[in-house]
Amino acid sequence: MLEISHYSKSYGGEKKAVDDVSLRVENGDIYGFIGHNGAGKSTTIRAVVGVLDFTDGEITIDGHSVKKEPMACKRITAYIPDNPDLYENLTGIQYLNFVADVFEISAGEREKRIAKYADMFEITDSLGDLIGSYSHGMKQKVAIISALIHEPKLLVLDEPFVGLDPKATFTLKEIMHEMCGRGTAIFFSTHVLDVAEKLCNKVAIIKQGRIIASGTMEELTEGHSLEEAFMEADHEER
Repeated sequence: MLEISHYSKSYGGEKKAVDDVSLRVENGDIYGFIGHNGAGKSTTIRAVVGVLDFTDGEITIDGHSVKKEPMACKRITAYIPDNPDLYENLTGIQYLNFVADVFEISAGEREKRIAKYADMFEITDSLGDLIGSYSHGMKQKVAIISALIHEPKLLVLDEPFVGLDPKATFTLKEIMHEMCGRGTAIFFSTHVLDVAEKLCNKVAIIKQGRIIASGTMEELTEGHSLEEAFMEADHEER
């Protein structure tokens, strides 16, 4: 579903922020992208979703080039950034309907999907309020619901659990499992290793812009914890 091939990115001709990254996320995968802050996770993710331009390498989504066929990629992709930037002068329901309009979701389908996820995240009663009055966690919940409205084939998340309360975190994990059961591919960054270990079937570890280890969770951990595998890979790269 998602293939990143020899992707690199540098800023101002200086040292590369991302250096020759290659990975593949299949349908039904929950693929964790882990590393320290500043390792290159967000830079890679922004290139995948078309927010950040790049020249080195290729990124394809369901066989479509992110560079050459951006609209085809965006139609089947959803992106949840680490800090959602929503239209604060709209109410929650106005924003969700706006997103549904963009993806041409019928009135019946959008109503059903919004009701389902708003109930799961317990924000139904707040959808009539202005987004500007929401807490960070509330904004994150609305961003998540907006990403799910068009039932994407690829869901990309950047540190999705930051700002969510424990119940909302559990709910999002349940939704991710449900989506993967339907064949959706999920690619998400995190530096919380416990979350990645329990949730992912595949993982890649990135350090200073380079992939230093990748594979299935079983291959990387080999009977140990992901934290131990991460520390070992990190130590070997020093």
